[in-house]
Amino acid sequence: MIGKFFDIDKELLAVDKEVMELCKPYFDRVDEVQQYNQLKVLKAFKENRISAQHLVGTTGYGYDDMGRDGLDRLFADIVGAEDALCRHNFMSGTHTLTVALFGVLRAGDTLMCATGRPYDTLLGVIGVDETEENYGSLKDYGIKYQQVDLLPNSEPDLDGIREMAKTSNVCHIQRSRGYSTRKALSLEQIGAISKAAKEGNPDIIVTVDNCYGEFTHTEEPCVYGADLIIGSLIKNPGGGIAPTGGYIAGRADLVEKCGHRLTAPGTGREIGCTMDVMRSMYLGVYFAPMITANAIKTSIYASCLYNKIGFATDPHYTEDRNDIITSIAAENAENLIAICQAIQHMSPIDSFATPYPSPMPGYDSDIIMASGSFTMGSSIELSCDAPVRAPYTTFMQGGTTFDASRAAVLYSAQKVREISNKA
Repeated sequence: MIGKFFDIDKELLAVDKEVMELCKPYFDRVDEVQQYNQLKVLKAFKENRISAQHLVGTTGYGYDDMGRDGLDRLFADIVGAEDALCRHNFMSGTHTLTVALFGVLRAGDTLMCATGRPYDTLLGVIGVDETEENYGSLKDYGIKYQQVDLLPNSEPDLDGIREMAKTSNVCHIQRSRGYSTRKALSLEQIGAISKAAKEGNPDIIVTVDNCYGEFTHTEEPCVYGADLIIGSLIKNPGGGIAPTGGYIAGRADLVEKCGHRLTAPGTGREIGCTMDVMRSMYLGVYFAPMITANAIKTSIYASCLYNKIGFATDPHYTEDRNDIITSIAAENAENLIAICQAIQHMSPIDSFATPYPSPMPGYDSDIIMASGSFTMGSSIELSCDAPVRAPYTTFMQGGTTFDASRAAVLYSAQKVREISNKA
């Protein structure tokens, strides 16, 4: 079918057929998780009595916005939390993480990152490697930072976490890999980190950067000891429909503190109009299990296909998925750029555009980013990006429809093979 619409080499189409057969049992498992999560979401909609009135926004201060407050309750139920802020006011995952950390940390406290150096854009928030400019990082407010690196086998250093927790107030866990080569953490690993941290300090607050991990399993980290989970709505839980936003979910007292940091101390979560975004927000959450499943299938397919043409990928297509990302060892800058450009050229939006590496705020290397998406920067839609630096690993994620994403991945593989054949 793909060959009818796009010029794909016959030999590669044969590889595609083989890959689809190899992936089938793993797709079946994804479908099982999707079915469970979809029914869980439907039940939450019913129990929270979501009505047409919830889809209508407000203006001004947003007092008594039933759609906003209803979405908070709905999302909390879905992820197994006491309470949640699921709001369009959050501009990105980094912004949401910033609100959460500033919400629960106070001057003189210590933040411990239990999974090593955090994602690039969080470094400025914390004050790691800060430049001379005083932008108001955690460090500027007298909050100290320390980290426990992962072990050489990429497993959490539970003994180190347990010991460092004694002098920490918040234990932060990054579930996904960011621009590193480690694997995404499993729920069991998150649970083990939470347990170790609280053995070292029973009062410690465990926060989880849950970006890219939502709906990959039937449970979320709240069930495994996390006090707060944080994520973006232009990733998994927005279902490719929410135009912006993020969420903070977990312990009710901590969520309340974060609400006062999101708006202003004393007003908290009681204000914030929703204008005309509520329908998209609810619809995004409703479709999130299906869209996430398509993204996971795309990830499995990409891993298997690139394996078949000679590239190392992580996770392997046979491994369990804890996020929606597949990393591809492109081996050199030329291959890396070619993969990203090919994904852009097979995107529904701006397919005629060609991305090139360039500086991006919050990163210390030039970044190439393919994201021909309906929502700018949405990584639940098929995208591919990478820092152009050794070891030249590119990160592919998303895919709202598997059939279109499969064609894009296949096209990117063809472009890389063309480079190899010229060499």
